[in-house]
Amino acid sequence: MEKVRVLVVDDSALVRKLMSTMLACDPEIEVVGTAPDPLVARDKIKQLDPDVLTLDVEMPRMDGLTFLENLMRLRPMPVVMVSTLTTAGADTTLRALELGAVDFYAKPSTDLAASFGDAAQELCAKVKHAAKARPQARTTVRKMDVAPRLSADAVLPRTQAAGSRGGSPIIAIGASTGGTEAVRVVLEMMPPDAPPILVTQHIPAAFSGPFAARMDRCSAMRVCEAQDGQPIQQGSAYIAPGSHHLLAMWDGARYVCRLHDGPPVNRHKPSVDVLFRSMAASVGKATVATLLTGMGDDGARGLLELRQAGAATLVQDEASSVVWGMPGVAWKLGAAEEMLPIDQIAARLLALAHHVQLGSTASAKGA
Repeated sequence: MEKVRVLVVDDSALVRKLMSTMLACDPEIEVVGTAPDPLVARDKIKQLDPDVLTLDVEMPRMDGLTFLENLMRLRPMPVVMVSTLTTAGADTTLRALELGAVDFYAKPSTDLAASFGDAAQELCAKVKHAAKARPQARTTVRKMDVAPRLSADAVLPRTQAAGSRGGSPIIAIGASTGGTEAVRVVLEMMPPDAPPILVTQHIPAAFSGPFAARMDRCSAMRVCEAQDGQPIQQGSAYIAPGSHHLLAMWDGARYVCRLHDGPPVNRHKPSVDVLFRSMAASVGKATVATLLTGMGDDGARGLLELRQAGAATLVQDEASSVVWGMPGVAWKLGAAEEMLPIDQIAARLLALAHHVQLGSTASAKGA
């Protein structure tokens, strides 16, 4: 079995050793070398020809972003950025994803000894999925001691779709690996009066606020990090906080955002399945939903529930996805009616939402 060859780049000798140890937990990964700065890394890339690079953001002699930009221009390869859980670290990491990094890994801020197994599994999974961003297939994951995998039932039991109270469309978007850029592409193409959009992107809590602020700057819509009880309004997009599940609920007079501090679902918090289930239950066939690039299968079953509730559903295609995990599983389940490249999804969401609006208007006139 061919292993994923990794070069670890970090200015801290302790971090290089720790990252190498974590990656060594997986028999499908081989750390072929380490480098204390980008200039040494440049020589080792030529010498060792790694499959994946893990790259620290802040380093001497050349910062990680400058190195990444040069690398993507001269020798594109899968890169996983390693970042601290700070606001500054979040901004830099989001910029790295814009420059072409496949994914990012947030350095654990809690007691590493207690969380080593989960942290190592997350890092190994990200590295292996980064390798798949090129035409390589490495799918077997070593079993490690991790928390049990829960479904959306742990947060919101499945109920029969109640149908949309207001009739106006609401757009729901789910994404993971590569999703920060995919979401940006979609939101950039939305007009200021677009239907409300709810977004669940797998992202650490410290990153969701800066991510929402970045999306607000690049979109004609108002984009914010969702707050509990916040009214869902036309022309606004709501990003799930990295610490809570995001749900859409009817409060008796209007739709509002609800934040739920329940357990991780599909090992994610926020979870796309939770958002989609809440939409199926409360918005029903007035929902227009899409599942974008991401590893794993979170959101696939939720998208199927939405389609069964009469909602319009689509997924991002494989060619434009960084990792065709979540949308690929949804497509194979029959959860999506359509599959489109990322640059066509915004227009299609708007067209489907317009169709929902026309149907609602016709029903109101008929009544």
